[in-house]
Amino acid sequence: MIIHPNFNPDIVKFSLGGLNLQIRWYGLFYVLSFVIAFLMYKHNLKFRNIKLSHEQYESALFYVMLGVIIGGRLGYVLFYNLPFYLHNPLAIFAVWEGGMSFHGGALGAIIAGIVYSKRQKLGFFPLADAAIPNVAIGLGLGRLGNFINAELWGKPTNLPWGMVFPGSDGLPRHPTQLYEMFLEGIVLFAVSYYLLRKIKKEGMVFYSFIGLYGIFRFLIEFVREPDDITFYTRFGFIFGFMSIGQFLSAIMIAIAVWGIWSINRPRQHHE
Repeated sequence: MIIHPNFNPDIVKFSLGGLNLQIRWYGLFYVLSFVIAFLMYKHNLKFRNIKLSHEQYESALFYVMLGVIIGGRLGYVLFYNLPFYLHNPLAIFAVWEGGMSFHGGALGAIIAGIVYSKRQKLGFFPLADAAIPNVAIGLGLGRLGNFINAELWGKPTNLPWGMVFPGSDGLPRHPTQLYEMFLEGIVLFAVSYYLLRKIKKEGMVFYSFIGLYGIFRFLIEFVREPDDITFYTRFGFIFGFMSIGQFLSAIMIAIAVWGIWSINRPRQHHE
């Protein structure tokens, strides 16, 4: 059994214009992930032989950043805590209090990427393939932020690395934030970056990432405590066993299988 270090989630607190504000590790990691993406994306684009002007480059990152933030927030509101936000609509804008959904953020980023690529008359998949390793880095940093915040812990376990989190019931639990940081961050970065360098078929990195993330998240959800257990107490699990995260991940897996098949299916040549 391991005791969580009980980090202070706030780096600094201060007052501004009568408002009590704080800079949190989770927010810092979000900003850091965007900075890393800004620095790395141009390098990754070389593997798809894409050259963007300075203005195009900044616009691409702005579109995706906006898609991630808006999609991640709306995804959390719609998928995980809709009753609360229906009664407290202004709380939707209180992003500093936490509450972001990867599935929503991914969908927002994809929509933003499609809009951007159409406006710039560029292919979506080459741009998306180059962005995927950066997404994995952002995921890893986000899960590290969850660990520092001592949130999104797992179910009780007797395994020797079970961890007691502050604010929990005192039982050792799966440190699912670290599981996800390793699989969704480190492993997915290594795999996606390797595929980006070695596989030339457009879309393979994109769909491989979607499929692997779906598999990893689906499996980890079995030992992760649901975000809002009252939802499942009231309505039950989807199909009797699936959490919302697993249901969304299953959709991702199905899309990835279809996408990889469509890329690699034999083409008919007409004489």
